[in-house]
Amino acid sequence: MNLENSIQTPVFRLIGEEADRLGLECYVIGGWVRDLLLHRPSKDIDIVVVGSGISLAEAVAKRLGKGAHLAVFKTYGTAQVKKGETELEFVGARRESYRSESRNPIVETGTLEEDQNRRDFTINALALCLNKNRYGELLDPFGGIADLEDCTIRTPLDPDITFSDDPLRMMRGIRFASQLGFCLAPETFMAIKRNCERINIITKERIADELNKIMLSRRPSVGWKLLDSTGLLPLVFPELAELKGVETKDGRGHKDVFLHTLQVLDNVASKSDYLWLRWAALLHDIGKPKSKQWEPGAGWTFRNHNYLGARMIPRIFKKMKLPQNEKMDYVIKLVDLHMRPINLIEDTVTDSAVRRLLFEAGDDIDDLMLLCNADITSKNEDKVRRYHQNYELVKQKMVELEEKDRIRNFQPPVRGEEIMQLLSLEPCSLVGELKSAIKDAILDGVIPNEYEPAKAYLMQLAKERGLI
Repeated sequence: MNLENSIQTPVFRLIGEEADRLGLECYVIGGWVRDLLLHRPSKDIDIVVVGSGISLAEAVAKRLGKGAHLAVFKTYGTAQVKKGETELEFVGARRESYRSESRNPIVETGTLEEDQNRRDFTINALALCLNKNRYGELLDPFGGIADLEDCTIRTPLDPDITFSDDPLRMMRGIRFASQLGFCLAPETFMAIKRNCERINIITKERIADELNKIMLSRRPSVGWKLLDSTGLLPLVFPELAELKGVETKDGRGHKDVFLHTLQVLDNVASKSDYLWLRWAALLHDIGKPKSKQWEPGAGWTFRNHNYLGARMIPRIFKKMKLPQNEKMDYVIKLVDLHMRPINLIEDTVTDSAVRRLLFEAGDDIDDLMLLCNADITSKNEDKVRRYHQNYELVKQKMVELEEKDRIRNFQPPVRGEEIMQLLSLEPCSLVGELKSAIKDAILDGVIPNEYEPAKAYLMQLAKERGLI
């Protein structure tokens, strides 16, 4: 097969010309070729060279001229060329061998065939020649085209060896299945099951990177279900695995929290691409196993699971090497607050309760409400319809109160410094109590969110307490 008409890309012509000048064979290989055939956008341009990849990279950078940046990594025999939006990775064709205790291979110079042999999956072993006399020629030694047509993830060689050599490939296979909507070939699936314990030699950072890519796929549940069915889930995320299963007592069971969680995650993913909102969806019920109780008359309860789940998140993020910053704080906030809109929906919606939710959620209120809506997964259609109708009522009341009271992210109009000045107070806990009292009065609708009423209310409090 020749794809010359599909790759009329000037930079590829330039690479081919420089390779011909240096007497080198060169090919674009891997993800870029796969995505070309799948009609997907791709920025990963990997060039494999039969010979010195660094030499070709240096020549290409020189030809690209001003603005081209060359980075050489001699230890690995690789180089990178960047210019504008174009990013090229060059490597010499190589063969690899592995030791059982490490995924880092022993690398030696090899042929193109040996380089394709070391690729993780057949759909990533496709290579397009860039040399002028063979430009666009497709090399497909393992049936990658057929696997693309069959939507199948399969290893080029023995999958047990492939995954034992580099266990991260198990995560990558599941990630590709999730991203592309493909299926794992039966022998590939079974090999992951047999080798799943090998994942323990992979760093948490590399695993987290693959999990984030699964989370960003169109239906993240595909990846998480595969992690579960292959035995990887309890190894990479034991807390999530604990959500699985249904316990029954006196003929009453609760829903499978794992499957419910994945449905909520997919619901959120259909509305938002924001990674950390998706993580909040995945973790929103993570505290349920620790809070589950059987209460006669009430059945199964999960009281305070939102609070317990929020407290678990810093430890989970630290262990999984996820960010320990404002992104984690965002996830904690949404997990902690995710029951509040539900409670509003179930009860009479008061202005005070809506104001307090707006105040506590701040700028994240829209994401919280999206999560809340996604969390409505009952099989009772009447209940779901009623919840969605009430959800819309809460949203409308939020809009009305926000326009009227400007509660989101508000600070009491009378600040602590002014309280001390007006009442001749030194810094003390009483100042905080008075400031909180003003805040509560505004949230409860006792006074409007305006300076003069807030100041008058402060002076009234001070008189009642004998401060003036």
